[in-house]
Amino acid sequence: MRAAVIVFPGSNCDRDCKVALERTTGAHVDMVWHQETALPDRLDLVVLPGGFAYGDYLRCGAMAAVSPVMDAVRAAAGRGVAVAGICNGFQVLCEAGMLPGALLRNRDLKYVCKRVELDVVNAQTRFTAAFAGQRTAWMTVGHQEGNYFADSETLDRLEGEGRVVFRYRENPNGSARDIAGIVDETGNVLGLMPHPDRAFESDLGSVDGAMVFQSVLQSALEAA
Repeated sequence: MRAAVIVFPGSNCDRDCKVALERTTGAHVDMVWHQETALPDRLDLVVLPGGFAYGDYLRCGAMAAVSPVMDAVRAAAGRGVAVAGICNGFQVLCEAGMLPGALLRNRDLKYVCKRVELDVVNAQTRFTAAFAGQRTAWMTVGHQEGNYFADSETLDRLEGEGRVVFRYRENPNGSARDIAGIVDETGNVLGLMPHPDRAFESDLGSVDGAMVFQSVLQSALEAA
């Protein structure tokens, strides 16, 4: 498996994602600077990591969404390459129009950093297949703008199309319908506020995040 992690100025979970991918899937991981206009060949996964891209100025993810590399990320998703946006990466994907909705300030207007329990709502996506019969997962959140918002019509469509893949069991930020993670209409693009890269081995308190990356590996092997 081959993956690329996009590095924006202000990313701080880029190396976490690299290590998580290497240890959970054995992937070859390329770190790609945001000013690049092309991605490496034969990718199975592109990760937009957590952090504070461009210092979260203007709006979280808004400036990163127009970085030169994002055209290549869109093109990769269009070719069927898996794209995962984690935390700040989820914000970037929404700002770039690759996922619907927006991430707003947390309900209590405070930064939230804690372990959260999630319902695995849809275990039949390329990002969740490894969960199989496991219905819940533990990961970690760390954000101030994790409150997922979309209009009622969009929320109904996400629910009806099975595109809500993770839901908070105890909502930490006010997200609409307790949504923690969604996919786009093709199933190629995942946005997830909790960090699988902080929950991939027992020393971190949970191994559940590993299954997100292992699901992509499983999908890549099936497609080979």
